[in-house]
Amino acid sequence: MQKLMGLVRRCVEDYNMIDPGDKVAVGVSGGKDSLVLLQILAGLRQYSDFTLEAITVDMGLGMDYSPVQAFCEKLDVPYTVVQTQIGPIIFDHRKEKNPCSMCAKMRRGALNQAILDRGIRKIALGHHFDDAVETFLMSLIYEGRISCFQPVTDLDRMGVTQIRPMLYIHEKTVDNFATRMQLPVVENRCPVDKQTKREEIKQLVYDLSKTYPDLKERIFGAMQRLPLPEWEPQGRYNRPKDEE
Repeated sequence: MQKLMGLVRRCVEDYNMIDPGDKVAVGVSGGKDSLVLLQILAGLRQYSDFTLEAITVDMGLGMDYSPVQAFCEKLDVPYTVVQTQIGPIIFDHRKEKNPCSMCAKMRRGALNQAILDRGIRKIALGHHFDDAVETFLMSLIYEGRISCFQPVTDLDRMGVTQIRPMLYIHEKTVDNFATRMQLPVVENRCPVDKQTKREEIKQLVYDLSKTYPDLKERIFGAMQRLPLPEWEPQGRYNRPKDEE
């Protein structure tokens, strides 16, 4: 826990993600990434002057978030579930063949509106080290662009700032921590779960890493050194390492 808190704290400092007095919401999908982020940020409150809430956008797919509610109560974090029909709209009514892009936009819109309704303007998302590498490769391979999401994204029209404090933590580390802490991961009922372009890239990275063990670290480092817009850290960067 202390080591992960240290990595998140360094990421927050490198990109000036949280200021004293900030109200920060964590977008909690019920998956391991967002639950790990929530627990770490809840722990960091004792070292930093910010308040924390958790918000879930219910897609209308019949997922049970009561274990997440109990987890938030244990962490002393206020929790809100926003009810939507995004799932039925996309899969039943529109019958989208490529639903991920529209789903992401609708979920993000609902999440941003929910935090604004609660007087919050900063949202923490659970993207980690591997997500950044995979997103970079997806943009390069499928779109022919050198691009990735930013550690800090200001959505000027909404007045919302997105932050990604777990960028220095590997997916394997997140998985191990979630298992050790027995976090209440909610079963994902999305009909296209594990059947996306991201899964193809994840497998590609896995295969290439057998021959080039430092592939992910080299790509991540290149993103910071190039740098992509807003990716150059302000603090001293030490390359994250996988943990057993």
